[in-house]
Amino acid sequence: MQVRVRTFAVLRERSADRDTLDLPDGATLADAWRAFAARYPAVQPHGDYVRGALNGAYAGWDERLADGDEVAWLPPVSGGTRSAITAAPIDVAALEEEVAGLEHGALVTFVGRARRRADDGREVLELDYEAFPEMAERILSGIVAEADATWPGSVTAVMHRTGSVPLGEAAVAIVTAAAHRAEAYEANRFVIEAIKQRLPIWKRERFADGSEWKRPGA
Repeated sequence: MQVRVRTFAVLRERSADRDTLDLPDGATLADAWRAFAARYPAVQPHGDYVRGALNGAYAGWDERLADGDEVAWLPPVSGGTRSAITAAPIDVAALEEEVAGLEHGALVTFVGRARRRADDGREVLELDYEAFPEMAERILSGIVAEADATWPGSVTAVMHRTGSVPLGEAAVAIVTAAAHRAEAYEANRFVIEAIKQRLPIWKRERFADGSEWKRPGA
């Protein structure tokens, strides 16, 4: 079957305004997104933020498609908060692009990376993060909403990795845009501290000597 595709805003800029996809019978909205992202790799970093629409209405990713349907990929509404738990590498530049606007004079980015040495000096091979994903998504969204309410006019985007994170890669990225630097710094710091205290994500450090150490927090 064939479905029509429309894109908007940053997704349109990184792919095409309109396109068509040939999909097998019984394909879902999620299958259509995977096929589209394979055709346009530049949209892949936005996958955790995208919402799908089917024939002019929001639809779930498991919604089945029919021949002739029109699907649309919708980025977050301008000014909205953004948060995601993801197993994919974090594109920090894409996060910055999502939140930074002409009204924002300050942009603060915090990136927590997997490092070679643990606090006790042992050599780390990689980090592994385990999450309670449904609860983590809800809590992370609430943390970002709380930051927005505390520092009006600020906009924050957050992504936290799960699974294995190689050395040097980002485990968490927080980007805050605001009119002034004080608000941007304060909101950004609030979010990382709240993540460490509240988010149901656990870190396991894998050491070169074969041992492991698991602890709560980012």
